[in-house]
Amino acid sequence: MKFDARTDRVLIRAAGDSRRYVMVSFTAPVAPPKAGRYPINVAFVLDRSGSMSPERKIELVQEAADKAIGMLREDDRFSVVIYDDKIDVLMESTCASGEAKRAVRQQLERITARGSTNLSGGWLTGCEQAALHINSDVPAKCLLLTDGLANQGIVSTDDLTRHASELRQRGVLTSTFGVGRDFDERLLQNMAEAGGGHSYFIEKAVQIPDFLTSELGETLEIVARDVALQFSLPAGVDAEPLNRFRHGRVGDTLRLELGNLVSGQEMRVVTALRFPAGGIGDVLSAGVRLTDRDGAFDTAPIAMNWTFADHKDNDVQVRDRVVDAAVAELYAAKARDEAVEYNRRGEFSRAKAVMTRTAERIIGYAGNDPVLNQLAANMVQEAGEYEEHMDAMALKERSYESHHMLRNRDPQGKSRRSS
Repeated sequence: MKFDARTDRVLIRAAGDSRRYVMVSFTAPVAPPKAGRYPINVAFVLDRSGSMSPERKIELVQEAADKAIGMLREDDRFSVVIYDDKIDVLMESTCASGEAKRAVRQQLERITARGSTNLSGGWLTGCEQAALHINSDVPAKCLLLTDGLANQGIVSTDDLTRHASELRQRGVLTSTFGVGRDFDERLLQNMAEAGGGHSYFIEKAVQIPDFLTSELGETLEIVARDVALQFSLPAGVDAEPLNRFRHGRVGDTLRLELGNLVSGQEMRVVTALRFPAGGIGDVLSAGVRLTDRDGAFDTAPIAMNWTFADHKDNDVQVRDRVVDAAVAELYAAKARDEAVEYNRRGEFSRAKAVMTRTAERIIGYAGNDPVLNQLAANMVQEAGEYEEHMDAMALKERSYESHHMLRNRDPQGKSRRSS
């Protein structure tokens, strides 16, 4: 397996305050035969509130859940929870036998849309079902699907996000699926990020089966668990990931938690380093290594060096345009994420300004690079669009586009795979 780390520039200013970027890229191993995969423990939590009635949403949820459960083996576990303002456990956590699949299919066929949305009650009940059979060797995940706002039970985004983080620490991950125009995307994105899962925007109800089964399919193809990047940093160097992954620093070690990876998944992670002052010709070195719970990645640590130089040499040094492009894409995603929030609040001039400033920053180092110049031009054009009111669907689309880019996933939110 190829594990690569490269920096945008190798010289840093002796006067201090240089910012350099490190791009780490690698591909997860290809999955073994299905007979050798990890068993899983999954809870399906399905919204049946009254808003699920139009567009055959509830029927499509029934179809999606039945199809997903059909993908499970007998050594997998599953449970099914449905909710509106009341919570019903259709199937307590059980092994995915043929009998259990047939029984839950009959239950699913009787679901009707009704009531309001106790999202927290449904989700926490699903997590409780998964937690009944917590096993360090069996990934446990709650798949939460909703088309509405949390208006019963716990409704605070901060509180629900905190619960998701605590459940992750206990071994229960959360992935979320928002359907249509009325759900709170910030809530579902934050829950999934804190919960170690993924978040998806389902624009049209007919897409429900594809997204639900795709996420379950990824869970069935996990080849590396609790994957992390660890940077060993020299004294005085600050570090901040550009991607949106949970991270923390203890002493000279920065750890980025990438979660579970699936067969053939391609990862590209960018981290910004800020350097102190130093003597011309002196060298600072950092290292990065890849770790996971089971030793699926057999890679040696990579060492990187930067040399202190004067302003002139710094200004004329060669840039790595591949790293530049990766950095620019992530800053563009961050700018778009901010612009969405400004537009949502009616602060249209600020929405435009954040896009324009980021485009100008990219132009400042783009030179004659066609990729960077095109990215900047696209941002300038898009900036004008944020100056006008956007409807809920447009805001959701752009919010998720940024979210997926920052999480290193494809535009639909699925893992990037090697061809």
